Amino acid sequence: MNAPKAVSMSAIIYCLRCLVGHDIPLNQGCLNPVTVKIPPGSLLDPSEDAAVVGGNVLTSQRVVDVIFLAFSGCAASQGCMNNITFGDENFGYYETVAGGSGAGATWNGRSGVHTHMTNTRLTDPEILERRYPIVLNQFSLAEGTGGAGKFQGGDGVLRELVFRKPLDLSVLTERRVLAPYGMAGGMPGSKGLNTLVTKSGRVLNLGGKCSVPVKAGDLFRLQTPGGGGWGVDQSEQEDMETGEVYVGNGSGKPVKKRKVFTERGSVFEYQQQQHSA
Repeated sequence: MNAPKAVSMSAIIYCLRCLVGHDIPLNQGCLNPVTVKIPPGSLLDPSEDAAVVGGNVLTSQRVVDVIFLAFSGCAASQGCMNNITFGDENFGYYETVAGGSGAGATWNGRSGVHTHMTNTRLTDPEILERRYPIVLNQFSLAEGTGGAGKFQGGDGVLRELVFRKPLDLSVLTERRVLAPYGMAGGMPGSKGLNTLVTKSGRVLNLGGKCSVPVKAGDLFRLQTPGGGGWGVDQSEQEDMETGEVYVGNGSGKPVKKRKVFTERGSVFEYQQQQHSA
């Protein structure tokens, strides 16, 4: 997960150009007014002999998350490129898969898109199935995975691949443990999930980063993260004194109420600190 310093600087420039609100040139001069302090030997400035395979595709996304959170720029997007590879001694295939983008103060997040530090495209289904021993079983939006709020976070996607011969499968992903944060009262997006369903019906959670052998008939199911929501949904009006939420039914009148559970304690505080991790 180490990221070369150049990747970190690129993520910083990208965020600044988004936040400034003006069309400014994309060059090193953008950083002249900015002081960047990165400790040598750290995750964002590793030594020359350190492995950096995930820096450009994953860590760059999380740097963007941290900066936008610090400036309250927008809710978190999927924070990941969802890197999927499979192959054997004769071929290899590599794809990155889209997810949900975060909502902002005046906009809903987009569904099924690449965000921030990536803009790659997928192989057409017909080409994928013709050239590789794969059946694309499903590829659709994962509805409801975007965070709720006044402005809705974008939905992630659901992608299922069925293998037609024994292969090696590798996944390199993020946001499988900590969900993309919401902002200004918006709800977080759904976490991603990598699942392998064997031909015999056994369901295995592969986690965020894993390499496993697969057999003919096995199915890999990828659900990518949704984007976080922005603002409090107008259908819910919270009474801060009683801790009750009145839930609207679209008529503008509250129809029921329920107690609000307020998270607290060391575990909650730790999770809050990890939003930018």
